[in-house]
Amino acid sequence: MKYSKLIVWSTIIAIWFLLTINQLNPDYTGNAYIPNPYLVILKLFEIIREGYYGISLFKHIGSSFYRLLMAILLAIITAIPLGLLCGYYKKIEVFVSQIVNFLRPLPPLAYYTLIVLLVRSIDNEPKIILLYIAAFCPLYIACVMAVRQVKKDHILSVKTLGASNLQIFRNVVLPSSLPNIITGLRTGVGVAYTTLVTAEIFAAESGLGFLIFYAYEVKQDYASVFIGIIIIGVSALLLDSLIKTIENKLVFWKGLA
Repeated sequence: MKYSKLIVWSTIIAIWFLLTINQLNPDYTGNAYIPNPYLVILKLFEIIREGYYGISLFKHIGSSFYRLLMAILLAIITAIPLGLLCGYYKKIEVFVSQIVNFLRPLPPLAYYTLIVLLVRSIDNEPKIILLYIAAFCPLYIACVMAVRQVKKDHILSVKTLGASNLQIFRNVVLPSSLPNIITGLRTGVGVAYTTLVTAEIFAAESGLGFLIFYAYEVKQDYASVFIGIIIIGVSALLLDSLIKTIENKLVFWKGLA
């Protein structure tokens, strides 16, 4: 359905508006946990004009995206080659996967303080490392499983034609693994986004996570909390759509085999 997404989101916003319409009454004095969308829009324009915590909204957005994109880039550079290598060589995978499986279920707050102590910094480095770990684990696992799921018949068929290991990897393993790798990338990006607020809670003075935390804990400014959440959600949807577009162009054979 061509306009299904528009219909879904229009319906959600309409219900949200109707359920909180009493907040538009001039006599309303409460500080609602779920502010009316009209009040959220007014607050958004105010933050665009005046900034938040003395910092412009665009700097908050830029700080978060810098940390997030750097972490995702590092995860791509390291998790994909390592995951493919571990999928190809069982002995290496046994060692690396033990570490990944230990880190994967840990909540970010459990080791964030340790990261700060190890890097001896409260600037961007510990935040990027935390987001990197969040994105690395699902991407690495997806790469390992992608290689494991390559059909042995395809590899054996190419071997009988005299292909070297490098040729097998380049022409059989990698193309067969790409769909699962991109799925893992989408998962990793999503996990990194969910860790963003945690990464910016401590020792930060900018970023969408900081904005959400400060607005909630210090100011009880729930409209600003919603603004931060909405910006993160919309940007996550846009980034996911970009990855899916790249997947459709890059992995055009997906679903045809």
